[in-house]
Amino acid sequence: MMGQRLPENTDVEKVIEACSDMVYRLAFARTGTKQDADDVYQEVFLRYLKKRPVFESEEHRKAWMLRVTINCSNSFLSSRWHRDRTELPEDLPFEEKRQQDLYMELQQLPVKYRDVIHLFYYEELSVEEIGKALRRKPSTVRTQLTRAREMLRRFMKEEDYEF
Repeated sequence: MMGQRLPENTDVEKVIEACSDMVYRLAFARTGTKQDADDVYQEVFLRYLKKRPVFESEEHRKAWMLRVTINCSNSFLSSRWHRDRTELPEDLPFEEKRQQDLYMELQQLPVKYRDVIHLFYYEELSVEEIGKALRRKPSTVRTQLTRAREMLRRFMKEEDYEF
């Protein structure tokens, strides 16, 4: 399908349905709260509706959505409104305590490490795809993945988590 253009009249609802989970998960991973992720999610699809980009392939569409989600998250995180907010409550709604513990540990990572962990494990992107999405060299992505894993191991040891 590489190089083949997608139909220009691709149904908007189908695009949103196809990319919805991926965009929301990445927005949540980057912002840390449901409300903030909702804001970023809406902004991403608003930009999609305004620009109506034409994609050459499914991979191109996925890369565009990831890039726009990252950009919208960055804008949101650097906004004055975001900087003046309060911290998350400790009683987050997770199905299991392990999920909550892992979420809290991931939130301790710097954003650059959180991004690569999320894209690698949750979006199942290759190192090369992550590099393209984040505009980083594959070697940088590999280094950041290694460092992020090590930081998570240290955090979990300090807290004595059993995963």
